Amino acid sequence: MKIMLLTAATGGGHIRTANAVEQYIRDNTDYDVVTVDALKAVGRLLDKTVCDSYLFMAKKAPALFGRLYKDTNKHNRFSDLVPKLSGLFSNLLFPAIDGYKPDAIITTHPFATEMAAALKADGLVDAPLICIITDYGAHRAYIADAVDAYVVAGSHMLPELEAFGVPEEKVYPFGIPVHGVFFDQGDQAMLLRQISLDPELPTLLFMAGSFGVSNIIKLYRELAATQVPMQIIVITGRNKKLYEAFEKEIAQNPAVPTRLLYFTDEVEKYMQAADLLVTKPGGLTVSEALACNLPMAVFDAIPGQEEDNANFLLTHDMCVRIRKDGDFAAEISGLLQEKKHLQAMRENCKEFDKSQSIPNLLALIGRLTARQEES
Repeated sequence: MKIMLLTAATGGGHIRTANAVEQYIRDNTDYDVVTVDALKAVGRLLDKTVCDSYLFMAKKAPALFGRLYKDTNKHNRFSDLVPKLSGLFSNLLFPAIDGYKPDAIITTHPFATEMAAALKADGLVDAPLICIITDYGAHRAYIADAVDAYVVAGSHMLPELEAFGVPEEKVYPFGIPVHGVFFDQGDQAMLLRQISLDPELPTLLFMAGSFGVSNIIKLYRELAATQVPMQIIVITGRNKKLYEAFEKEIAQNPAVPTRLLYFTDEVEKYMQAADLLVTKPGGLTVSEALACNLPMAVFDAIPGQEEDNANFLLTHDMCVRIRKDGDFAAEISGLLQEKKHLQAMRENCKEFDKSQSIPNLLALIGRLTARQEES
């Protein structure tokens, strides 16, 4: 069995989903698997244009991004532009697919989905095509008749996809795939001792790399001033400017035990050590936190898919929503002291169990390929 994953680097979630699936396949099967960045395969100019435009709008013009997201999610001439453009570029993706000759194709990005679907509709590709939607709300850009199956975050997305014309039998609410390490629950007290923190103190985790520097430093400063007993873990990712700003701020607040990390490939360890995660609600970060049974305080949601993710979490009492005009310090410190509510939120996360997402996905591939061989 040869499986091709098609993704793109507009935000890290699409890539991380593909990586999780690829890693599981390599570790647990004898299948051949490859991941291809569809935009890079089409050409450097398109890749740079799309990725740079996404990053600019998400960081500098989120309101414009949200408007485009909503406009393209309606059935109109504007929304039809995405599949038309993807169809034009699909022939440039064909050599990468044809050279590998996969038995099944999995996509984790709407543009990759549209391009692969266009090739399939034209008869150039006949492998089963499975699309993984990497957020907790659907968008029309993922939808194409030639897609054989949609793997989605949960059953709550069925009505939304049905409204887009997707038959119910094509939708599989297996959950967004994440690396298996997020489901391997460690001993919280032991993990805290390993990173020189106190198992008896409430632990707050900041996933801070995608926040604005002044925003997140201000939040940390206000929280440190509450005098509520707590300890904080801050992960800045590869944001050097933010890391240096936190170094200075932490030095000025020695009363609050804080562990600062520039980058780590053990995010799951810090999630499993924490009682509450402060984060932007990206689809994969949300999924990884849910796998760790970690409640969230979501902040700075980009209008569009991050709003969908935040609303899903709120509906199921797995997060609190921090508004820009709200009292961040009071809400967070209050929640850390409400142990019963925090535990109830953790139980809600635990009930949303999607640990079998990738095994279920591979079983689905087996059924689709067998069905194709019979026909």
